[in-house]
Amino acid sequence: MVVCNYEYDNENNTIRVNCLNCIYGSSVEDFPICMARTIDKLVESKNAARIILTQTREFEYDMYQTHLLKQIANTIVYLVKQQRILSVANLSIPTCNSCVPQRNEFLHRLLTTDIREDPISTYVKVIREIRHIHERMKNSSEKCMPCYQSYIINVLEKIKSALEATELINIVKTRLVGHVDGNRTLYREIFHPMIKPNFMLTRYMLNPPKKGKKIDRYMVGTSEVQIFKVEDKIQKIYHIIPPEFRLGEEEYTILDAARRYMAAHKPTKTEFADPQRMRDIFSDIGRDLISELADHANITLTTKTLNILADILTRYTAGYGVLEVILGDENVQDIYLNAPMGDSPIYLYHGDHEECITNIIPTKEDANAWATRFRIESGRPLDEANPVLDTEIVLPSGRARVAAITRSLSPDGLSFVLRRHRDKPWTYPLFIHYNMMTPLSAGLLSFMIDGARTMMFAGTRSAGKSSLLGATLTELMKKVRIITVEDTLELPVKALKKLGYDVQSLKSRSIITHVESELSADDAIRTSLRLGDSSLIVGEVRSVEAKALYESMRIGALANLVAGTIHGDSPYGVFDRVVNDLGVPPTSFKATDIITVVNRLKSADGLKTYRRIMEITEVTKDWDENPQKEHAFQPLMMYDSKKDRLEPTDRFLNGESLILNSIADRVKDWKNNWDAVWENIQLRTNMKEALVKYAHTTNDLSILEADFTTQANSRFHIVSEEVKEQYGSLDPERIYGRWDEWVKRKIKEKQRLMKG
Repeated sequence: MVVCNYEYDNENNTIRVNCLNCIYGSSVEDFPICMARTIDKLVESKNAARIILTQTREFEYDMYQTHLLKQIANTIVYLVKQQRILSVANLSIPTCNSCVPQRNEFLHRLLTTDIREDPISTYVKVIREIRHIHERMKNSSEKCMPCYQSYIINVLEKIKSALEATELINIVKTRLVGHVDGNRTLYREIFHPMIKPNFMLTRYMLNPPKKGKKIDRYMVGTSEVQIFKVEDKIQKIYHIIPPEFRLGEEEYTILDAARRYMAAHKPTKTEFADPQRMRDIFSDIGRDLISELADHANITLTTKTLNILADILTRYTAGYGVLEVILGDENVQDIYLNAPMGDSPIYLYHGDHEECITNIIPTKEDANAWATRFRIESGRPLDEANPVLDTEIVLPSGRARVAAITRSLSPDGLSFVLRRHRDKPWTYPLFIHYNMMTPLSAGLLSFMIDGARTMMFAGTRSAGKSSLLGATLTELMKKVRIITVEDTLELPVKALKKLGYDVQSLKSRSIITHVESELSADDAIRTSLRLGDSSLIVGEVRSVEAKALYESMRIGALANLVAGTIHGDSPYGVFDRVVNDLGVPPTSFKATDIITVVNRLKSADGLKTYRRIMEITEVTKDWDENPQKEHAFQPLMMYDSKKDRLEPTDRFLNGESLILNSIADRVKDWKNNWDAVWENIQLRTNMKEALVKYAHTTNDLSILEADFTTQANSRFHIVSEEVKEQYGSLDPERIYGRWDEWVKRKIKEKQRLMKG
């Protein structure tokens, strides 16, 4: 395309202008000629909603900014063609022609050049011209008065009124005192194009928000993240600048050329089946290609720069582009991409700053590319006949669950929600650190996990059910075989395997996405019973698999832990959902031993949220129809909002819990000995508390991560066995003393390795 030529996209009402090698620049706010030519194009294309100026990067002006320029374009047409301001009849009265040449020269330049290049200065010139005419009238003869008045009324006032009818002039009208002709500072405050390199589809708002106060800043790999608080806005601004926006023009040119070469490669089904292998292939090819292109262009690249360029290229060819940048931030929990794509930015939920608006606007092309990848990698459909897709993605930058919808469910097309999973499994000590649970509640749950109870983790959406279930798995002894059943893989199975756990993951059919080649959840649960003596973990109880789960609970309750998550805000809410919604017989519900309820609470101002365990409740067995009315739900710990912590109930403290006594009845050292049971729970409590204390005193939160806490848990069981063999009883003081010595020694070794 010739420099400054343009194409008009009828579907998106977009003007795309070629500015490559243009000597006048590619920015309407910085360059008068660029603004003038852009306004000319808007005169020709009256329906344009967006303008894109393309060089090695694309500068896109959104609907509002384009609207401001269109108003100027319409004003020019109105004044010149409809009002015929430049006609001689408007410049003077019939009896006076002496002023016509001067006025004609002034107005011709004003309405053919100045207003296109600098409408703000044009308005100022008109105001000043009116002022000058009034001054001249004071010293002029009577016969000149009609000529001056006609000029002011028929020409200058019409131009002034027409410009004042535009939003651009109204925005700056009160700030024009002392305005210098040609100064473009005001334009730079008003026009903020979204900028992106040519090899990208996604649009970025590169400039920070106006009147934004920076409240946080950190790096995510090579990307810079800044959090801004804007006056009168509840949501904060999540402003991320990935490395591709800090490259030089030569590097942009190399990347654009490399992307065009890479686009010719069509991945095979085998490569899509193994996304990591495909990434590795693209990364190797991309690195060699970039190096070759740089050599050909006589450009020297350092190894660091070469790796950065290769990573960027891989991300935008074999990866998910901007999604990978955001998913690389461990603080991000949920990502929302609303339909229609291209009209609104990405929204997200931040661990520290909660709901945020990002500076990233995905396009329809982005959405279509991502939807295609989700379909191919999951093997599940996403179309108008199957408008919902549940899947998961695993990237070098993070792991996430994906919910995608399209027409006919979403009238505006594709929309996505991604829930980012923590890179490492959650642990009970981490939850203690973040005040989600107390050391005593961790000790109690740990005791019941080893006691092979059946447990349900209940809560509302985003309450932390799955995270708590994942943390519960790290409390299991590594000798226990674990089988997980999920329709969307959320539990940290791969991380647990790396830690040495014996885990088998089963993926069942989604209750929303009906893929006949996948096994239903209830069949998957029944299959799990044939896979050896194991602990059964169900990611989420949603539908008819509840019956199969409760069969498993009755079969496996006395052998190993059986646990799952379910939506419900109270023990009775869980009963109501399981029995009345999912069709499990009330008597089968008795197989549930413990219900742990978690929730997201709000602060009084409604601006802050925090996750807490609300209660740990046992389900007693002496009831017939309604466990609520028959007092079958007996809390062991309840959340106290005044203290903002879980508090033990008298039933728990007095040793009246049927579940705890049932566990004790099967252990020689604890049978009919509540004090010994309490001491063991307290021992576990003290150990969890100690880990958190050591993490705080050493300023090393990695002590609370699963790789260390699982070792500490294993050490607890080993030491318990040693003390029992040596002294004939589970002496809590001796167990804790030996365990504590081991922990301190391991922490010192860890610190030495970090320093070395």
